[in-house]
Amino acid sequence: MAARAWTEADPVDAIMAVMERAFDPAYGEAWNRRQLSDALVLGTCRSMLIAPDGSIGEHVAGPAAGFYLARSVVGEEELLLFAIAPRFRGRGLGSALLEHFLLTARRQGAGRVFLEMRRGNTAAALYEKYGFSRIGERPGYYRGADDSRHDAISYELALGSDSRAH
Repeated sequence: MAARAWTEADPVDAIMAVMERAFDPAYGEAWNRRQLSDALVLGTCRSMLIAPDGSIGEHVAGPAAGFYLARSVVGEEELLLFAIAPRFRGRGLGSALLEHFLLTARRQGAGRVFLEMRRGNTAAALYEKYGFSRIGERPGYYRGADDSRHDAISYELALGSDSRAH
C-alpha cells in the first residue's frame, strides 16, 4: 500500500502515513482513517506526533516519524496506538515518545496505564523496560489480512507518585 502524503495541517494524515508503514497488515493491528478520526472526536482521546529530530507535538514540521494515540478514563490512561515508522527506528524516538506519554499521563492524574499488543510484537521490550507488566491475554484478538487470528497481551503500569520515566 502506498503511503499517503502528509500535511502539517492534518495530524490524522500524519498518523495514517506512519501507521501504513509501521503496522504489518498481516496482523490486523492498524486502524483505518474513520476509526482514528472518530476516536479523536470523542474528547477523551489525544494524539501526539514525533518528528525525526525528536520534537514532539500535535503538529510537527516535516514528515512524522511516529505517534501515539491515548484515551483517558477516570484516573487511568490507555495507550491505544503507538508506532515509529521503520526507517526511524533505532534512534531513541520510541523511548522519547513513550516518556512523553507517561509524563503527560502523570500530569493528568492517571494512577495506571494500560495497553494491549500482539503477542510477538518486538515493542514488548520497550514497554517492559519502562516497567509495564503483563496482566492478561486475549486469545485471537487480532484478525490478520488472511483471516488468521493473533493473541493480544495486556500490560499495566502503575504510576505511583514515586514512579518516573527511565
